[in-house]
Amino acid sequence: MQQTVGIIGAGQMGSGIAQVFALAGYKVLLNDVSQERIEAGIATIGGNLARQLASERIDEAARKSALANIASAANLTKMTDADLVIEAASENEDVKIAILREVSAVLAPEAMIASNTSSISITRLAASTDRPEKFIGMHFMNPVPVMELVEIIRGIATDDETYQKTVSIVESLGKTSCVAEDFPAFIVNRILLPMINEAVYALYEGVGSVSSIDKAMRLGANHRMGPFELADFIGLDTCLSIMQVLYDGLGDSKYRPCPLMVKYVEAGWLGRKTGRGFYDYSGDTPVPTR
Repeated sequence: MQQTVGIIGAGQMGSGIAQVFALAGYKVLLNDVSQERIEAGIATIGGNLARQLASERIDEAARKSALANIASAANLTKMTDADLVIEAASENEDVKIAILREVSAVLAPEAMIASNTSSISITRLAASTDRPEKFIGMHFMNPVPVMELVEIIRGIATDDETYQKTVSIVESLGKTSCVAEDFPAFIVNRILLPMINEAVYALYEGVGSVSSIDKAMRLGANHRMGPFELADFIGLDTCLSIMQVLYDGLGDSKYRPCPLMVKYVEAGWLGRKTGRGFYDYSGDTPVPTR
């Protein structure tokens, strides 16, 4: 019997998660705050699948099947039959808790709930639901269709059955899981975001320019993207949010967000999604803004 997965959030992460589940044969119910956002997410998936077809990573039958597996769920009440719901809303704890409370009320008692949070306590999020033992963190990496890793985070109440099922689900997607303890930002972002924040401090203090720091890390540390390219790709608002979670949760000054990152976010220069961050994307080639 085909399993049903509800995805709450049709943005960059949610649409990517929906795509990999649909390709793996799951029925996907995609939700967002408006029908327009859901349709935009499905259009993004269609474009991604077309590119995968063109590069011969999938065939036409797989493309058609994946699109047929995805349905709009403008109202959370349409997720009553979901075996698993994954919350992939913005990285804001109040927003996530409101969503989790609402969806908990409509799910079958045996349904699992996961959050794609990149930094927020799984234990706290689980406590806002009616089934903390069936709640778990599934942190997909961005871009989801390309990246192999999924961090699995157990809350203090997560039971063994939920954990084992989640490992099996990740395997069924053709991805690899790693287990992280429920500490602020888990593994990847606990290490990655302070590196990006330190790059912003280096820029702030005049150690190097945006282009020189990115070049240094690409060629000197063999990183595929420089820290500013990566920050713009992630979104500076998300970077700042994760640094704030680390700073608040661990109380160590080494996690203090750089004032320059705060200024960029205050200006609405959030990276690629707004057309300007540490680079300006309005032309054919990104141009450093500092």
